[in-house]
Amino acid sequence: MTHPAPRRTVLLATGAAALAAGCGGGSGGDGSSGGSSEGAPSAGTSGGRELARTSEIPVGGGKIFADRKVVVTQPDRGEFKAFSAVCTHQGCTVATVADGTINCPCHGSEFRITDGSVAGGPATRPLPAERITVQGDSIELA
Repeated sequence: MTHPAPRRTVLLATGAAALAAGCGGGSGGDGSSGGSSEGAPSAGTSGGRELARTSEIPVGGGKIFADRKVVVTQPDRGEFKAFSAVCTHQGCTVATVADGTINCPCHGSEFRITDGSVAGGPATRPLPAERITVQGDSIELA
């Protein structure tokens, strides 16, 4: 014979699941062009699929692909960089790219679009670089 779970157990489990979902998520917008994130596997999987077209990445800005956990920037025309979209402070997904920085909404950390280095804390470590390839006007996660 099974016994129903006490209400407190159900509420605690539901609250923990909601907290976990809220801490790991983030919007896919880039803050500068209003674009949304692309649908594809996470950055931890093998690359080879198109991530974006070069025209989607603004010069002096970038675009966040939250579902792939990567942000692609274009510091100067024709120069594309990619970094992890996971903030090195507490693991939130960065949410915007504006004014030369990649910005985390959780605690305000800022990272430079040129090299992922910390422009403002509380993060103390840079965003790790991700490998991309640019073929014509296509950007692929390597």
